[in-house]
Amino acid sequence: MTRLNELLARDRRTDVLALRDEANDHQYDYRRFCTTAWKVGNLLHHFGVRTGTTVVVAGRQRPEPILSVLGTALLGGTVRVGSEIADARALIAPTVDFDSDTRQPGTHRIGYGERPTDPSDTFFEQDVWRENPTQPPGRVAPDTPLVETTEATYTHKAVFSAAQSVVDRWDLTADTTVAVRAPLKRPETIVAGVVAPLMAGATVLLPDGGVGDCAVVAETGPESRTLTVDAIDL
Repeated sequence: MTRLNELLARDRRTDVLALRDEANDHQYDYRRFCTTAWKVGNLLHHFGVRTGTTVVVAGRQRPEPILSVLGTALLGGTVRVGSEIADARALIAPTVDFDSDTRQPGTHRIGYGERPTDPSDTFFEQDVWRENPTQPPGRVAPDTPLVETTEATYTHKAVFSAAQSVVDRWDLTADTTVAVRAPLKRPETIVAGVVAPLMAGATVLLPDGGVGDCAVVAETGPESRTLTVDAIDL
């Protein structure tokens, strides 16, 4: 695999648990997870997200940011996790964080958690649910940018190469649960806490209590292993 399109392909939709949000008791098997990521991609496509455009995703420990990262990547868009929204085509964040500073010309706001009061904003839960449950249009090359930070931009190929190293180092399998305790604003967290377990068919766990130390924890049966995201070569 060198692109997220392959990670979320139709033949990967199974009844195996893909994501569990412990705090809100939400669960997605791979069938629902892939389909929802497709729907997010189709929603973003309406707002002009394509290769060469940027989507800002607020990096909280919730399913919505993870699905938004994947939906953006399916279109070839670049994900910027954080609060800098200059030149972004869309902003996906908790609705309660919307204020005058998050309203910028050319940036469409998509809020989750609560229904936006501004009719020009989009309500994530409602509008994603209404979307077409098919793979979004577009072809993404391995050298397409995937994640952007203030220091660097990482391509699909770079992210997948790093994630494969995590899979190999930890011997991740479908029986593994990976608890994401590091902040999602770090690309290393996306690599080790999201892409790597999905590559292995494992389960991503968003633990109750949110962000703690900068690590992700893999559990297979009674065995538990902790990886500090600083140790990831990206």
